[in-house]
Formats: sequence, structure tokens, C-alpha cells
Amino acid sequence: MRRLRILCLHGYHGSANILRQQMEPLFGDLRSAVDFVEVDAPAKAHGDFGWWHGNFPSSHGAFRNWDLTRDRIVELFEEKGPFDGVFGFSQGAALTGLLAGLRAPDGKVSARTPISFEFAIMAGGFLSEAPAHQELYAAKAGYRIPSIHLIGTSDLVVRPADSLSLAGQFESPEILEHPGGHVISAAPAIRERVATFLGTWQSATT
Repeated sequence: MRRLRILCLHGYHGSANILRQQMEPLFGDLRSAVDFVEVDAPAKAHGDFGWWHGNFPSSHGAFRNWDLTRDRIVELFEEKGPFDGVFGFSQGAALTGLLAGLRAPDGKVSARTPISFEFAIMAGGFLSEAPAHQELYAAKAGYRIPSIHLIGTSDLVVRPADSLSLAGQFESPEILEHPGGHVISAAPAIRERVATFLGTWQSATT
């Protein structure tokens, strides 16, 4: 049985190491069967801390660091892939949503759709308001993949309504709510459902 590979994207002011710790309660028992590949936002090497900044649009309508992030993600798929799925928390979940718009629905990558993956899991995500990102949301075929959305009903950082808006971008989203805040919940029901979801994909790769 081939191990699943999942690209994992941290939140704003986060890092690969921080995300690994945040993920452990939910995914720790699965690490023997799944390769979780946590990566840093490329701007961290320059002292920055996010995948992009929404308050700094350039003259071309792109948000600061977005092009750097996009190019690095494509490189990661080439260097460390293939990836079966993508997991993201907070801004990383928003990025996961954007990557679906860059996804090649038929698996045949191109300049317009340079990456390929089959499912997405997002915790505390939201839609980006960056003008440069709207064309990605318009690529509806990229969002026809199974998706799980972990939403804290007490989240004061990302409103549950904003996470639901991101979920609505996908064709058949599965909403898993929990009473917590802006966290990667490891509530028993969520842990069981996510394990079952990944187990189904793992069985499909044999």
C-alpha cells in the first residue's frame, strides 16, 4: 500500500515546525501511514511571516509575496511531489483554497494549471479578497474535489461564516464543526472522520 503524501501549509505568523505541533493531536496517529510534508512560506527566509499580505496591493493588483508563494508552491510539487492532497490551517487554509484554482482537473499540468492533487483539508480557512486571486476562484473545475472544512463555532480570528464561504467554493464540501476557537481540532468525532477519509484515499492508491 502506497503512503499518502499531503502538503501542509501553516498559518500567518506560523512555520512548518509550529504547524507540525498544531497538527499532532489530529494527525499524530496517522504519521506511520501518511507523509505530512510541512513547509515554510518562502518569505520567511527574508524575515517575513505570511504567504501573502492583503494590505499591500501592487500596481498590478497582486498582493505582496503572492507571486513568490505561487512560484514556490509549484516548485514544491515538482521537487517533493506528487502530493495526493493539501492541508492548510488559517492563512494556509486560504492558500489551500487558492491552490484548487491552480489545480489541473485532468492531472495534466500546464502553465495555467501547474499542480495536481486530489483532495483538500482546511481548518479555520477563508476566502482571499486579493484581486489577483479572483480568477483562481473562477476556475470551477479545480474545485471539484473532495474537501473537509474544520470550523470552530467559537473562532474569533476567522469567523465561522468566512470559513463557510470558503467551503462553498468547493463542489461537495464536508463541514466538520467543533465548539472550539481558531485551532486544529482533534475532537474524537473529527479525528475519526478525518482518519476514515484518509484511509479511503489510501485504499484507493493500492
